[in-house]
Amino acid sequence: MTLADIVSADAPGLTSSNLSLFHLFWHAHWIVETVMVGLLLCSIWVWAIALNKTLLFKRIRRSGDHFEQAFWSGRSLEELYRSLSAKPEHSTGVLFVAAMREWKRSFEGHARSFAGLQMRIEKVMDVAIAREIEHMESRLLVLATVGSAGPFIGLFGTVAGIMTSFQSIAASQNTSLAVVAPGIAEALFATAIGLVAAIPATIFYNKFTSEVNRQAQRLEGFADEFTAILSRQIDERE
Repeated sequence: MTLADIVSADAPGLTSSNLSLFHLFWHAHWIVETVMVGLLLCSIWVWAIALNKTLLFKRIRRSGDHFEQAFWSGRSLEELYRSLSAKPEHSTGVLFVAAMREWKRSFEGHARSFAGLQMRIEKVMDVAIAREIEHMESRLLVLATVGSAGPFIGLFGTVAGIMTSFQSIAASQNTSLAVVAPGIAEALFATAIGLVAAIPATIFYNKFTSEVNRQAQRLEGFADEFTAILSRQIDERE
C-alpha cells in the first residue's frame, strides 16, 4: 500500500493531486500566495545576479591576466598608457590609467616640482580601487538580504498556512486529515520556497564576497608595485 492509498483511505476526499504544488498554490490563502510569489521572484533575481557576477569575475580575471602580462612584458609605460587611456576595460587597467594620468599631469604642467607627486598618485590609485570594489560589490546586498530574510519570510507564510488550518478546523468542527492537510501543506510549501531562495543566495554571497576580496588584494598588490616603479622614476628625475 502506497502513501497515497493510506491518505485516501484515511481521508476519502483528499487525493494526491490535491497536494500537488500547483494545486497548493492556486488554493492557498492570498497571504501565502503573496509570500510564495515574492520568494519565487527573489529566487529568480538571485540566480540572475549570480549569472551576471560569475561572468563579470571571469572577465575581470581574464582581462587582468592579459594586462599584467602586457605590463610586465617590457613595453614602455607611455605606449601601454596610449593603448588604454581611451577606455580601459578592466580593473587593473583603470588603476594604471588613473595613476599615469596623474603622473602626466604633473610633468606636463608648468610646475616641475615633484613634492607630493607620489602621495597624489597613491591617493588617485586608492580612489580607483575603491570605485572598482564598489562596482564589483554592486547587488551583493540583494543576495545578503535574500539569504538572511528568505527563511523568515517563508516562516511568515508557514504561520499564515497554520492559521488557515485552524480556521478550517473551527469552521467545519472536524479534525480529519482532509481538513488539516491542505493548510499544513501550504505552510510547508511556503517554508520550502523560502529555503530555495535563501540557500543559493547565501552560497553565492559568500562566494562573490570572497572573490571581491581576492580581486581587491590583487589590485592593492599591483598598486604597491606600480607605486614603487613610479617612485624610482621620480628619484631618477630629481
